[in-house]
Amino acid sequence: MLSRRHLLAGATGAGALALAAAAGANAFAGETTGAGKGGARRLPTTLANRRTRIESRSRTDVADFTLTHLSVVSSAATGVRLRTGSGWGEWIDLAAASCGRTRDDKAGSGRRRSLVLARDVTGYEVQTGDGSAVAVTELNTVDGPAGPVAGTKTRQLRTRGGQCDVPAYLSRAAWGADESLRFSADGTESWPAEFAPVQTLTVHHTGVYEHNDDPDPAATVRAVYYDDCVIDDFGDVGYQLLIDRDGAVYEGRVSGDDGFPVYNRELNMVTAGHTRACNIGNIGVVLLGRFTSAQPTAAARESLVKVLALLSKVSGLDPAGTTTYVNTVSGVTGQVPVIQGHRDWAPFHPDNNTECPGDAFGPTLESIRRDVAALA
Repeated sequence: MLSRRHLLAGATGAGALALAAAAGANAFAGETTGAGKGGARRLPTTLANRRTRIESRSRTDVADFTLTHLSVVSSAATGVRLRTGSGWGEWIDLAAASCGRTRDDKAGSGRRRSLVLARDVTGYEVQTGDGSAVAVTELNTVDGPAGPVAGTKTRQLRTRGGQCDVPAYLSRAAWGADESLRFSADGTESWPAEFAPVQTLTVHHTGVYEHNDDPDPAATVRAVYYDDCVIDDFGDVGYQLLIDRDGAVYEGRVSGDDGFPVYNRELNMVTAGHTRACNIGNIGVVLLGRFTSAQPTAAARESLVKVLALLSKVSGLDPAGTTTYVNTVSGVTGQVPVIQGHRDWAPFHPDNNTECPGDAFGPTLESIRRDVAALA
């Protein structure tokens, strides 16, 4: 497997970023760099065992396969604790779940959805505040049967004028997206790509519990993809771009057949599902982790700043400014910062009243805007 640090671009400075302003430039051109030692590799198929009803305070043994993640869906505040070979761990409070993410064309379910890193877990116990049952999907995104062959090359973010000063990114094939999950049994694509001019940029954290020191971020990206695409029936991952703790960038939502993330050839963005009622014209960039009491790593923050600067430049946005946001699907409109956090959208819909992108990290977004403006 590729070293995550090997995936990072080495250049620094703001000069090359200005290339993104070239007329008609595609921000994510398709040249490849950085092939791994093993060349092509076979990617694991995600293993999933869905338990639709687990009673509160029940203990469940894991028998079918070793876990990497748990997806917990409930209608009330929920806690979970995990059992490994060392015994039972402490209770994990899922009350601050990353709620509100959905497609604009889907009705809200009122459910809380949480993803938990569960490496080497042999059992788990759930508890809800009101005694209600929960649905749990046990996931393994590492050890499944070999899926399609994918190259280990990563792509450098480029423009028509040359290379941009942003990290290399992992294409969907490189991180192991199972594209068959996006289609129904009759071959119909569950969520065909739709495009709109870019108005704003929203910063998220995944809120995945216990994984700020995740040993395999690509496996967690696959878990987030399965959670969004299948468990919550989005038909794809809800973000356009994802960033791990080492600063590597992952292609998110499918954006057409041009082979490049986020944009189509006309530099309109693909609509994703990351902010309730506010997805049209809104690019979602998410950091892997939960930043309630901790900050992102310096590498993750640096990549976030560079990616936001590139997106701002390509989309013609003032990262330090404000704009009148208009959602042509939900009908909401209002004055917003060009760059803001998920929870800053709470006035537009109550489901956006979440801690995302974290009680520790969220208040630092003003410094992010300043740093992005300095680059853009």
